[in-house]
Amino acid sequence: MRAARSQQAIRVNGVGVRYRSYVDRASTFRRVVARRRLRQTTTVVALEDVSFEVEWGETMGLVGDNGAGKSTLLRVIARTMRPDSGSVVVNGETSTLLQLGAGFNHELSGRRNVYLSGLAHGLARAEVAQLFDAIVAYAELGEAIDRPIKSYSSGMVSRLAFSISIHLLPDILLLDEVLAVGDAGFRKKSQAAMRELLGQGGAVMVASHVLSGMAEMCDRILWLERGRVRDLGPAESVIEAYGRASPSAPR
Repeated sequence: MRAARSQQAIRVNGVGVRYRSYVDRASTFRRVVARRRLRQTTTVVALEDVSFEVEWGETMGLVGDNGAGKSTLLRVIARTMRPDSGSVVVNGETSTLLQLGAGFNHELSGRRNVYLSGLAHGLARAEVAQLFDAIVAYAELGEAIDRPIKSYSSGMVSRLAFSISIHLLPDILLLDEVLAVGDAGFRKKSQAAMRELLGQGGAVMVASHVLSGMAEMCDRILWLERGRVRDLGPAESVIEAYGRASPSAPR
């Protein structure tokens, strides 16, 4: 671990993200024929004045309905999206799984993708080679590692992606829904790996629609509603409140 433990792992202050959406509308048939459109601009607020901190050794959960802003917030923390307002400070090396199979070349084998992922994270080829057997064994892929990613099931892709991420020895792990895919055995193993990371002083943020296990996995829960913080507190109490407000949320 290379992060400075005297500071929080993550500090988010007043973050806002807005999208500009263009809608083409033809007001008359004549304009349709002439291929002229009236372009209407609308602003979509994805995040509004979001503030919180994640401490070292803590797992922070993210819950909220579709469109609440969970994935957008994780992308901002991962530095793949710049906020329109506010600030984000991340103290440490991050490993991110923000979309199942994102970053994989599905035409190439699992083996090639392991090496490409390691190189993309700044590892030398020899360093990836040292980790390779452990990555494949953890992902439980066996000989399938030499098959193209496009032939994998969603569970296989999830196992490989998580295995690569955890073997990069991050300070901070960011996860978006990926642990909802795969069998119960691998989910337990993934949670054990996260506990080990936390035991070494790391931090985890995990977003999920599935409430089952979130209270046990997370120390605190951040509940987003329409881009704003609806609640932030102990996992069990926030999960209970969210479940009452969103009875259709998967359990």
